[in-house]
Amino acid sequence: MKIASFDVDAQNGFTANAPLELPVPEGDEIAADLNAMALRADLRLGSKDAHPADAAWVVADPAHMLQPLQLANADLTWVSHCVPGTPGFALLPGLPAPIDYDYFVWKGVEPDLHPYGACYHDLAERRSTGVIEYLKVQQVGAVIVGGLALDYCVKTTARQLRRAGFQVLLYLPACRALTQAGAIEACGALAAEGVILCGDEAALDHQLALIKEDRP
Repeated sequence: MKIASFDVDAQNGFTANAPLELPVPEGDEIAADLNAMALRADLRLGSKDAHPADAAWVVADPAHMLQPLQLANADLTWVSHCVPGTPGFALLPGLPAPIDYDYFVWKGVEPDLHPYGACYHDLAERRSTGVIEYLKVQQVGAVIVGGLALDYCVKTTARQLRRAGFQVLLYLPACRALTQAGAIEACGALAAEGVILCGDEAALDHQLALIKEDRP
């Protein structure tokens, strides 16, 4: 059984490096912790939001964000973010190039799609991005997850992986949330679903040691 790490949407668009997009507090500080996750894994996966500038869910005024939409695959309004070719689309400094990951996903490319999790292109979770299939072919049993933002894309990706049958370790130093309340809610919900929360390297190493003891 292999262990994988997953860098979820660790992009400038979710940091102060792109202040007009969706800056997550301290979002620019997680690259070293994502790299620490990868050092403990056999495979490294990553994802990016890759959104058109004219997506159906885009609003110009941040005050109009988070309003419900009647679209099949975009449930809320957001300001434009992570548009290919812009600084916000780039991964955080210090991370590998997408081509250097073992598997990489670009999501939300179509104007009417705004998925949160990296395992499916649609909100109904019927159109796979190939992540789950890749992990199963590679005989991965556990996935360490980190990225941006904890209360949206990280939470959903961790939940999708857990429901697909993987052991999931959420490495909190490598996560940041849009809001503190969102972080608390996400951690509680994920823990209730069997995701293991690791608050520091010692906790992560302890959980990985337990997993390795169970390896066939």
